[in-house]
Amino acid sequence: MSTHPLRLGLLGCADIAWRRTLPMIQCEPAVELVAVAARDMAKAKVFADRFGGQAMEDYRALLERPDIDAVYIPLPAGLHREWIVRTLNAGKHVLVEKPLTTRHVDTVEVLELAGSRGLTLMENLTSLRHGLHTAVQDLVSGGEVGELRMLSAAFGFPPLSPKDIRYRPDLGGGALLDVGVYPLSTAQRFLGPDLEVVGATLKQDPECGVDVSGDVLLRTPDGRTAHVAFGFEHGYRCDYALWGSRGRIFVDRAYTPPPTWHPVIRLERQDEVRELTLPPEDQFATTLRAFLRAVSTSEQPAEAEVAIRVQAQLVDQIRDRAQA
Repeated sequence: MSTHPLRLGLLGCADIAWRRTLPMIQCEPAVELVAVAARDMAKAKVFADRFGGQAMEDYRALLERPDIDAVYIPLPAGLHREWIVRTLNAGKHVLVEKPLTTRHVDTVEVLELAGSRGLTLMENLTSLRHGLHTAVQDLVSGGEVGELRMLSAAFGFPPLSPKDIRYRPDLGGGALLDVGVYPLSTAQRFLGPDLEVVGATLKQDPECGVDVSGDVLLRTPDGRTAHVAFGFEHGYRCDYALWGSRGRIFVDRAYTPPPTWHPVIRLERQDEVRELTLPPEDQFATTLRAFLRAVSTSEQPAEAEVAIRVQAQLVDQIRDRAQA
């Protein structure tokens, strides 16, 4: 274990960093924000004034600093592969916003590069680490719904500003990469890594050239199925349901619970309905602590890397098989 805080650099002043990740870093004594880089120096100064560190406008100069141990990358998805590679080659650990990259081949490349250099590379898909999903997994493993037969999951919200980067194909925009990865990760968590895409649709916006919604049907080798839906042309929805031989589990606000939210798990069986209320949890803080553990121990759970590889493979399959 290091005797000094992990010295962190920020590469890109994104909204998610401002709202959720950096406030957690500011409260964590085991992390020190050393530098903040943005292409707009004025924006970098705004971030540095609030969260600390030196404002910079050169990403490469930040990576060359010897007083930085790790880098947090909340850049648009289309830039992830380039800056993950540059950061790992500079000898820094990486925490990067989801998705890790936009293509399976690039995901495999950066994971193997991190492994070869003995560095931690973690995707900041924070919902994966919320205790809510572990509690649901325990209920399923305990036989509360019998044998799991089918899963449905959805994440969507109303249209964004036309200037939002999610509408930029050159920056890796689109609903599949932005929100589709959440229900896909749920399917993988509860049905395992051997999922196959049976069918998919992606609705393309002809003006901006990205997918704005989609539906996917998946199955396992033993015949269990999952239906996932996503998009940003919907009323807000963020939930999943597990349907088994004896009952059903339903979870609302599954992917973006506020840190003060008490998650509720609804368990329905033929003659019984139960609601289990869990304590609040900040999934960004949980993910940050997981990153710190991985860096300090030089170990990451093997299943986490498998999950990232499978997710990237599913995304490629969906693109290949999707109907407009």
